[in-house]
Amino acid sequence: MADLTSIFGGAYVLPEPKRVDPPEEQLREAMIEAGLEPPENIYLDGKLHRFNSGTKGTPGHSKPGWYVAFGDGVPAGRFGCWRAGIEQAWQAEMGRKLTIAEELAHTRRMAEAKAAREAEQERSQAVAASTVDAIWTAGGAASADHPYLARKGIAPNGARITGDGRLMVPLYGAEGDLASVQYIAADGEKRYHPGGATGGKFWMLGEPSATIYIAEGFATAATIHQATGKACAVAYSASNLVPVTGALREQFGAQQDLVIVADNDASGVGQRYAEQASAKYGARSVMPPAAGDANDYVQAGNDLAALLEPAVSDWLMPADEFSRQPAPIKWMVKGWIQQAALIMVHGPSGGGKTFATLDWCLRMAQGQQDWFGHRITPGAIVYLAGEGHHGLRSRIAAWKERHGNGQPLNMYLSKSGCDLDTPEGYRKVSEHIRALPIKPAIITIDTLHRFNSGDENSSQDAKAMLDACAMLMAEFNCTIILVHHTGVSEETQHRARGSSAWRGALDIEISIVPAKGDAPMEIIQRKSKDAELAPTLYATLEKVIIPGWFDEDGEPVTSAVLVQAGAPEKTAKRKLRSTNANVAWEAFKVLNSKLVARSEWRHAFNDLSELESTNSKKQAFARAVVELLERGEMVEEEPGIYELGIGF
Repeated sequence: MADLTSIFGGAYVLPEPKRVDPPEEQLREAMIEAGLEPPENIYLDGKLHRFNSGTKGTPGHSKPGWYVAFGDGVPAGRFGCWRAGIEQAWQAEMGRKLTIAEELAHTRRMAEAKAAREAEQERSQAVAASTVDAIWTAGGAASADHPYLARKGIAPNGARITGDGRLMVPLYGAEGDLASVQYIAADGEKRYHPGGATGGKFWMLGEPSATIYIAEGFATAATIHQATGKACAVAYSASNLVPVTGALREQFGAQQDLVIVADNDASGVGQRYAEQASAKYGARSVMPPAAGDANDYVQAGNDLAALLEPAVSDWLMPADEFSRQPAPIKWMVKGWIQQAALIMVHGPSGGGKTFATLDWCLRMAQGQQDWFGHRITPGAIVYLAGEGHHGLRSRIAAWKERHGNGQPLNMYLSKSGCDLDTPEGYRKVSEHIRALPIKPAIITIDTLHRFNSGDENSSQDAKAMLDACAMLMAEFNCTIILVHHTGVSEETQHRARGSSAWRGALDIEISIVPAKGDAPMEIIQRKSKDAELAPTLYATLEKVIIPGWFDEDGEPVTSAVLVQAGAPEKTAKRKLRSTNANVAWEAFKVLNSKLVARSEWRHAFNDLSELESTNSKKQAFARAVVELLERGEMVEEEPGIYELGIGF
């Protein structure tokens, strides 16, 4: 037989098996990596074991560390430390891939370990509650000269003192049951009683009234209570702001004014949890303008009451004073895109609404000065794109080729859509925008459907989305442009799809009517709340070859850009109305009213029509209304309400 060792570089040697430490050692290493000091002996017996984890406390007098581990099958379990707030799942490395049976067994073991931990936690919390009740009852009243209270400049507010001189402050449940206490040393070091429940627990300073404040720590809450005279709940930590706000909302009801006073810390943790609680439970949120908490703000010589309860005496003012100072409209695109406004651009699918919206945004983002003869104010753009990213990429590239002047675009785009009308979606959008190096002048939402989880036909769901837009406008002082679809029927293609609540909330409404035959695209302003309607403009889409872009067949990639077009020529002779449109015209005049409801108009049409069946009359009336609207002889002032068009 031929010798093949020279071909394969020598004789074949089996690889050495991977060295795997015993599971006890692996669990010990996992504890060390988590920042805990493991116990001397580790038992994989499925029972819960306690140990001194090396966290701050009196060695030998408390065992906040715990673990539950199983040694048979795939060694696994959970471990943690109640004092340090650590809880972590653990699974031993076997040196091979687990079988399906082992995976199932591991899942079952994890559930057993979690149940054991929770059972022990409940038992520990019950024991702690009984213990702290005795400690709290035996504690003496704290005096104002305690070093911590004196340094913070606050009253005891009912805090008590331990035998070793530490302050004690209580943590109560919503039902008033004492769950735990927090010990505060003279130097400010804080420790909870071991094993006590803290999540959702709080202490109310003062009697609840029209406003209840919520703060992270005792000193902060006491400072707020002293400055305002109003009740303030101590949540004890930033992460506890959310459950405590929820507990107070449930206890005091939807009408209770809840105000969260967040700490202004460098990490932003306090602000983030305050925003979550505000969005979830409808609370207000206030934060000191400088780094620190409310107590730091007062100690720096500031007026906390003025920050929390600003004067409202100037909320109502005389009309003469109100109208004395000029307040002209500020425009991003003169006459079309207003600053700090809610705007909707709607049109049918494929009708060009995104081309028009992109043209505005890209011109502003690149600092251009003109759009179709209208002055532009440059500004940063955030474009929330929920669909069509491939096409959007080519459209921007084509625009840069056709209109670009070499200047960079001050514009950011999202990679996907999200449910902006939910707390999670709003937080995602606001946090990402807040992290940008720019402050947006315009936030475009394209399309509305991709960012709205609710029913667009529901006025209540529409309000949730509109509220989210209002919050973005308030925080960033920007304009919101909503890109939306029109209805699919002939009679609804001139207005946005969905509830009439959308139109009612808009400052400006713009309709994109697609090009038909030789006629160009129409850009029609349907509503301008604070100014006269801008004259209709016309545009076409011009094909652009994108340099350096080729498809899989090597052919150049093309897209299109919006370019201005002239108004279509009017025909010398006006087309006569159809028979049904004439009947609808006469029916409108019979009603002898400037504004007519659609139902009344249809009844009058039915009375005059010579058609026999009810269904035929219904269809004929619908077509007649569309015809009169297109001729400009009728105007739909709001959904279902019509009046004579201009000049008729």
